[in-house]
Amino acid sequence: MKMQERQGLIVYVHQLKHAKSLRKFGHVQFISRNLKYVVLYCNRNDIEYLKNKIQRLPFVKDVVESYRPFLKTHFENSKPDKAKEYDYKTGL
Repeated sequence: MKMQERQGLIVYVHQLKHAKSLRKFGHVQFISRNLKYVVLYCNRNDIEYLKNKIQRLPFVKDVVESYRPFLKTHFENSKPDKAKEYDYKTGL
């Protein structure tokens, strides 16, 4: 069984009381009370459909896709810190 590829949607809302109603569109990962946004994860192949559907809701200001799946997360020339490497070997 293949694991589904997921992508995040950042949904900016006018009021946070509507944040719970976004659960039916995907998995709510985080709700920011100060900046009034919700981070929602859903299947990547449904992202355009859900983005348009969520954008039409009356309490939504804006919907932004997360670019994390498209970023390179394997870094070359990254050297570990010698002090940290020593701590990991001793089991501290």
